[in-house]
Amino acid sequence: MRPTIAIVADTMSEPSPVINYNNADIIPNMIKNAIIQTGGTPIVLPFPEQYGLVNTLVDQYIHLFDGLMLPGGPDIDPQFYGEDPTPQMGEVVYPEDVFELALIRATVKQGKPIFAICRGMQILNVALGGNLYQDLETDFPTATIRHGIGPNGQYPTHPVRVRDGSHLHALIGKRATVNSRHHQAVQRLGAGLQVSATAPDGVVEAIESTHGDQCLGVQWHPENLYLNDHLQLRLFADLVRRAQGRRI
Repeated sequence: MRPTIAIVADTMSEPSPVINYNNADIIPNMIKNAIIQTGGTPIVLPFPEQYGLVNTLVDQYIHLFDGLMLPGGPDIDPQFYGEDPTPQMGEVVYPEDVFELALIRATVKQGKPIFAICRGMQILNVALGGNLYQDLETDFPTATIRHGIGPNGQYPTHPVRVRDGSHLHALIGKRATVNSRHHQAVQRLGAGLQVSATAPDGVVEAIESTHGDQCLGVQWHPENLYLNDHLQLRLFADLVRRAQGRRI
């Protein structure tokens, strides 16, 4: 059987021409397609608006999947890593943060594999005790690359260097050209994590487990690249492979 991959839902805060609801639960279509294409069965995990229900849902959700996919999304509330918000911080969705932090910790405790993208990588780091640069332009003055490209950040914009011997290196090699649409980044690493790729200006572009292959996160968006860069599809195939070994 195909392993079940849970994709955490984001929220569409404003009505759209096709979804006339506030706060509709959504996932990126290309992530869903990549999971299916590489042999996984995707399911979607929406977060509750009531914080008191988080642990109840997490306790039930954790038994439904073999691997966890954490997509991109809004900024993470800095109170979860012990800081006050700076003026440059973007939109946050507090209930989403509460839910994802609990879900990540439960998934790690269960030994199930995680693949995280952009915000997903950042909240994985926070869940394990790390923190973030709230805004690269103000908090990381030595940055020489524009990382917050905006909508056109779906296209390759800058290179990353991958650490020799890392799990990521085995998947995509020592160098890749990636897209970029973020203004926050990993600063202090969480417990059990190590850097596996950086941009030329030193911004962390990928993290992974220090031992084993349970966790992998990338700052870029491989779901936008894999149609033209087959190496990026390996990141999703790797999650499916790791989840197969944990199949319920």
